[in-house]
Amino acid sequence: MIDRAYRLMLPKRRISRAVFSSPHSGRRYPPSFMARVRLDVAQLRSSEDAFVDELVESAPKRGAPLIAATYSRAFVDLNRAAHELDPAVVHGAPKAGTNARLAAGLGVIPRVVAEGREIMDGKITLFEAESRLARGYRPYHNCLTRLLMDARDRFGEAILFDCHSMPSEARRVAVLRGGKTADIVLGDRYGAACAPWIFEAAYEAFSAVGFAVARNAPFAGGHITQTYGKPSQNLHALQIEIDRGLYMDEAQLAPHAGFAEIKGRIAAVLVELAALQDGGRAIAAE
Repeated sequence: MIDRAYRLMLPKRRISRAVFSSPHSGRRYPPSFMARVRLDVAQLRSSEDAFVDELVESAPKRGAPLIAATYSRAFVDLNRAAHELDPAVVHGAPKAGTNARLAAGLGVIPRVVAEGREIMDGKITLFEAESRLARGYRPYHNCLTRLLMDARDRFGEAILFDCHSMPSEARRVAVLRGGKTADIVLGDRYGAACAPWIFEAAYEAFSAVGFAVARNAPFAGGHITQTYGKPSQNLHALQIEIDRGLYMDEAQLAPHAGFAEIKGRIAAVLVELAALQDGGRAIAAE
């Protein structure tokens, strides 16, 4: 199914309580947006979680749906709250409630991309900001909510795996015991967003195929993990960050020779994640 705001890939048979999302892999830059920006496409794409949707595209074969954004996060950031409007970007945005993300220019309508580069000169109107939310933000979150509610209705609980990538330089912060840097960072909001057994199962699955895994540092989980991770309501969320240097040339914004091998290892992890059930495992789809 193709939608303006997202691509939804459904399994032939829904046998998994897992839902996979890729909110930052969108590559759509509307012409009206490009006419106003001060950066070229390559600079804008520096903030994309490029190709993450491709890395996890085997999820539907394992009985779990995958939703992937189509719009770029430079246009609208799905991993922010809808009310996180930056007054430095949006005319008429409320000035109360400014947080660290807004101060850094990383609101739902971002002011900057990677390396703090300003996206555009001047501001947009509150009407335009609301139009972006209506066009790209709300359809995605409405669909994601339906997928999770459906999983909980079918299986008694839902598990969201929110998939992202991190720049290689982030590995300098994600240092493990013995000085090794992390390939994968799992964020469970310090235990608040999912049951411990889900984190442990994901940690073991990634470790089993040779990835070095860190927990919550430097990424503990963003708005999506925080919003949808409600274990007391049988809704669990775990953020997955994948080192971009493992699978792509970050300067050229293109997959490198190791892409297929990394994708294959991640596919093996998805088999395990899609099969999770009440602390154990279900039968995975063929």
